[in-house]
Amino acid sequence: MKKFLAIGALTLALTGAAAAGITATSVIRADDAADTAQTAVVETAVLRQGSRGGEVKEVQRRLKNWGYYSGAVDGIYGSGTKKAVVYFQKKNGLTADGIVGKATYAALGMNDSYNALNKPNSGSTSGSNYTSSDVYLLAKTIYAEGRGESYTGQVAIGAVIMNRVRSSSFPNTIAGVVYQPGAFTAVTDGQINLEPNQTAYDAARDAMNGWDPTYGCLYYYNPAVATSSWIFNRPTVTVIGKHVFAI
Repeated sequence: MKKFLAIGALTLALTGAAAAGITATSVIRADDAADTAQTAVVETAVLRQGSRGGEVKEVQRRLKNWGYYSGAVDGIYGSGTKKAVVYFQKKNGLTADGIVGKATYAALGMNDSYNALNKPNSGSTSGSNYTSSDVYLLAKTIYAEGRGESYTGQVAIGAVIMNRVRSSSFPNTIAGVVYQPGAFTAVTDGQINLEPNQTAYDAARDAMNGWDPTYGCLYYYNPAVATSSWIFNRPTVTVIGKHVFAI
């Protein structure tokens, strides 16, 4: 009887150990799978000729809106898309290799993709290429043009300016865009000289770091006061507060 109990206890112990071993192995395998998945996310976030999917489509859409790309927005990274990316990279002072990596994602304002590539706490943002003077000027413009708007509406004004900087149809600096003749009413009437508040500074930094509530728009206007018939003919993308945002 005692011998039987001893054998039974030993069997239970071995069974428990085996179960524990399987559990530990499963945890290790799960951790490995998670690491592999994370690596895959980072790797697939780099786009190059041959890539396909929604990320490619968004790159194509932005490049088309900004005058770099004339092909189909089909999510297929072909030679035409590569050529457009190279054109965009050259205009924005990037390595012109036709590959959408960290720097190009950031310049495109595709913040979610950029964050997937850029590990937390790295301290790098898409606004890191801009000076304190750029932040100040962008904040001044946002404050002068939209201080009565919601926070999102103020970021949207900053995003339009950043989109123009990236566009092939506008100057490639914030100062060049802001002071382009006739571009902004606030420059014409002198409101650009008002001192911005903290909200405008925050909105400027968010716009520089890739938040674009306008989805790539190059224009905005207040239909209650706008007088140009040309601006009314631009395709509308969204309306935020009193402003219509268009491409």
